[in-house]
Amino acid sequence: MSQADKDARYFFTTYKRLPLEIDYGEGSYVYTKDGRKYLDLFAGIAVNALGHNCPAVIAAIESQMRRYIHVSNMFHQDTQIDLAELLLKTSGYDRIFFTNSGTEAMEGALKVARKWGKNRGKANIFGMSDSFHGRTMGALSITGRDKYREGFEPFLPNTGILRFNDVEDLVNAVNDKTLAVVLEFIQGEGGINLVSTEYIQMLSALKDKYRFLIIADEIQAGLGRTGKFFSFEHFGIVPDIVVIAKAVGGGLPLGAFLGTRTVADVLTSGTHGTTFGGNPVACAAGLATLRELLLNGVMENARTVGEYLKGELLEVQHSFPSIVKDVRGIGLMVGLELTIDGTAIIDKLREEGVLLNLTNNTVIRWVPPLNITRIEIDQATEALRNVLHSLRIEENKAITGTL
Repeated sequence: MSQADKDARYFFTTYKRLPLEIDYGEGSYVYTKDGRKYLDLFAGIAVNALGHNCPAVIAAIESQMRRYIHVSNMFHQDTQIDLAELLLKTSGYDRIFFTNSGTEAMEGALKVARKWGKNRGKANIFGMSDSFHGRTMGALSITGRDKYREGFEPFLPNTGILRFNDVEDLVNAVNDKTLAVVLEFIQGEGGINLVSTEYIQMLSALKDKYRFLIIADEIQAGLGRTGKFFSFEHFGIVPDIVVIAKAVGGGLPLGAFLGTRTVADVLTSGTHGTTFGGNPVACAAGLATLRELLLNGVMENARTVGEYLKGELLEVQHSFPSIVKDVRGIGLMVGLELTIDGTAIIDKLREEGVLLNLTNNTVIRWVPPLNITRIEIDQATEALRNVLHSLRIEENKAITGTL
């Protein structure tokens, strides 16, 4: 049987796999078993911040594996402590808890919020429309996308969904019973939607009035992807709890939630835990990744090359106004919104040797490695122009009846 046949035979059918058999990755590229080379702008869905096979990350993994792979959280572990120290020092937060994934980190953040609000008469937690926070029941309860929620009801009590960037809806919903508002400052799965300045200003004012918590989901946008360590830094606000994952593990499963002094003492001995969260090998990989991001100009590259990418895509929009509706994003988190379903475009790009992801059916999501070069961006945008040009020719033939 082929890999595709075995996949269909063995697994629950939850993934629509690409018709590629990956052999290995190197830098911004993956290589398939049939010898083809692809520019990988998925980056493991924003996980591979340094691309594939980063020497510093591989060396850190190998070194830690020779020491020990797992001892459990019953022990002090230097790699875990060193990573925590670097994350807290860089972010300015007061406490951290390591998990295996983003959805587990969100569950932990919700537990912290619940416990914080227990004796304050606060219970209501709001997520946003078009948001995505994970697949577990707590995360789904505040995820505002029906495609992930349908069939899994009922959700957690005292949870609701607000309309993203709708100030009036926010004002009407929150009150002194509000416990927390959860949001992505740049929505990833939702189509690279940026929170508005007006919305954040009102959210801050209401927080001052009603004393609820703000939980920032930085799983996809955080750790340098927007040119700043966290995406919320672009909006002049400091959330009480921050949830991270994806890039923090350097490709290995790792997530975390961080808290300010407001919630620093909420969790006490035995009130939360994890068997594998903060695994020493994952933390070693994370420490190497963070050092590269912070010390070797990778965040600056995300900012400058991100600006270059956005400029190139704006030129594409100018050239193909009937196909490209909008270009938006910050740093190396950019969405190209189409006027049509983009499935065929994504497929044709793959034929051109470029791997990109489609979200919301009409938004091409660009979340490449943060150390990607302008030359590689040129390769991708040139392929995009070729695909859109061929698409326009086909449309013109259809209109004139010459197909």
